[in-house]
Amino acid sequence: MKFRVVAVGKPRAQNIAAAIEDYETRAARYWPLEIREVREEPARAATADQVREREGERLLAAAGANAMIVACDASGELRTSPELAAWMHAERERALRDVAFVIGGAYGLSPAVRDAASQRLSFSRFTFPHELARLLLAEQLYRAGTIVRGEPYHK
Repeated sequence: MKFRVVAVGKPRAQNIAAAIEDYETRAARYWPLEIREVREEPARAATADQVREREGERLLAAAGANAMIVACDASGELRTSPELAAWMHAERERALRDVAFVIGGAYGLSPAVRDAASQRLSFSRFTFPHELARLLLAEQLYRAGTIVRGEPYHK
């Protein structure tokens, strides 16, 4: 059983990329964690719907056929850090299938990804750039690990 972060594109801003890498590395000490980045669709000659659809196909393929899809989406469920930690711990203990946290690109997630998702997780009712959403997820994965182990990071 693995937790997988599936995201569109590589972070462009060096400082954000470094922070994401730092938190993903920290989180991997607590969870079996895999990172999969899919190619960003050029938007020059495509509509927003076309971009979402093409990126959505790539995201679903990268998530894995049997993975539980958790769509990271502003319309999703708000959870506290301890609630996320408890859920992740329970999923790891069940070990029924991999869990893929899916983060869309600049235009968000396609309807196909939302439909395939078992759950939708919101970081806030705000809309974030996808790089910041990935940073928030990485930090929360790390925080969840410290909560499960009873370490003092989460105060």
